Amino acid sequence: MSHYLAFDLGAESGRALLGTLAGGKLTVEEIHRFPNTPVRVLGVLYWDTLRLWHEIQQGIAAARERKVSLDGIGIDTWGVDYSLLGADGTLVENPRHYRDARNNGVMEKIFAVVPREEVFSYSGIQFMQINSLVQLYAAKICGSPALGAARTLLGMPDLFNYWLTGVARSEATIASTTQFFDPAKMAWATQLLERLGLPTGILAPVIQPGTLLGKMLDAPHTPVYATAGHDTAAAVAAVPSEGGDRWCYISSGTWSLMGLELNAPIINAQSLAANITNEVGVEGKIRLLKNIAGLWLLQECRRAWAQEGTEYSYEQLAKMAADARPFSGILDPDAFLEPGDMPAKIAMHCRANGLGVPETHGEYARAILESLALRYREVLENLEALSGRRIEVIHIVGGGSRNALLNQFVADCTGRRVIAGPSEATAIGNILVQALGAGELKSLAEAREVVRRSFELAAVEPRSTAGWDEAYARRRTACGTPRG
Repeated sequence: MSHYLAFDLGAESGRALLGTLAGGKLTVEEIHRFPNTPVRVLGVLYWDTLRLWHEIQQGIAAARERKVSLDGIGIDTWGVDYSLLGADGTLVENPRHYRDARNNGVMEKIFAVVPREEVFSYSGIQFMQINSLVQLYAAKICGSPALGAARTLLGMPDLFNYWLTGVARSEATIASTTQFFDPAKMAWATQLLERLGLPTGILAPVIQPGTLLGKMLDAPHTPVYATAGHDTAAAVAAVPSEGGDRWCYISSGTWSLMGLELNAPIINAQSLAANITNEVGVEGKIRLLKNIAGLWLLQECRRAWAQEGTEYSYEQLAKMAADARPFSGILDPDAFLEPGDMPAKIAMHCRANGLGVPETHGEYARAILESLALRYREVLENLEALSGRRIEVIHIVGGGSRNALLNQFVADCTGRRVIAGPSEATAIGNILVQALGAGELKSLAEAREVVRRSFELAAVEPRSTAGWDEAYARRRTACGTPRG
């Protein structure tokens, strides 16, 4: 019997989960949960990084209270954001949030130096203004003193690993979200940074997921593994597929990450036109995927309604959506980036595109879920065209897999079978990659077999396809042919 501690830090909350692996089965128990709330100071949006570090310490303390010997600790987080360390190894600036307004308009300035197609050729990463490359260039053009003082750049899980062990390394799955990492060479795309006048000496050595970093500084008997540091990579490692290549995944949560698992990246004119991304997975796999603005839209509406005095649970919103009028409004989920007053933004967007405007809170909730399903269908078609595969099963993992209504919408809209679960896929994948690093599991296929044996999954078949084809055609006409 072995015990692994997984920290899973998402864009809205973080958790510490204790995993026990015995007899080929895994059990997980949440032992600590905490909010992850960004902080705005003088107009700048930051992560509350030291608070997150404090919560990691609380999670370790909670594990120690269980009187178990930990066989590993691993940390995964959201992607793209980074930290800068000075010569003495301390932060020179608190890490900024990817939604910080400093990034606005910066992609076009990058393209004025390195054309769009050439940027893509270096990294195979889709273009989003939240990408690390955009953030780093934004820091350069505004004359950031922190960038000038930096000696080391680390992704967010790499930062916490450094604080745990004193070892500064860049884990490959998180490095691949930056847009300055070459997934074909598994190395930093230093030439791209040089062309943009960005420093390359601050880049840390790259290591693969499952690498043993060392022992905790204050607990020399506890190993720390660089697990799949990007939360999506960890979640994909826990997708309970049974082999073959006729499946895709949706890691469903604040963001929806939808994609395929490949043996090599697809970086060509077609993937550029689709604005698709090639990120690194476990065992050298490539995650060909699309970032979609997921349940964050519903989270933002819920927050806005609470500020108006009406509190809803997510279960209440799901029931209200199920009872609401179908297709009252159709929206492009990716048209919304900055937080605040989301219902008003949705109404304005729907009105501008002539796709109807939701009238009740239930209709808003349903419109968001229906629009996500329609967006998934668009992305599915692009993934099939790029890979030459016919996808028969859609695996939905992560917290969003608990939304039975969305799962049914996805099955109905795409006409494909949906397998939902496990909901704790990110933490499960985190733990299993640690077990791979420890040699307790021998392969990714064996890890996925553990998932199938250990967790209850729900199969969802297409049931009611009425209205979906018409809504899909209306959405494509009004919002334009999708870029992936």
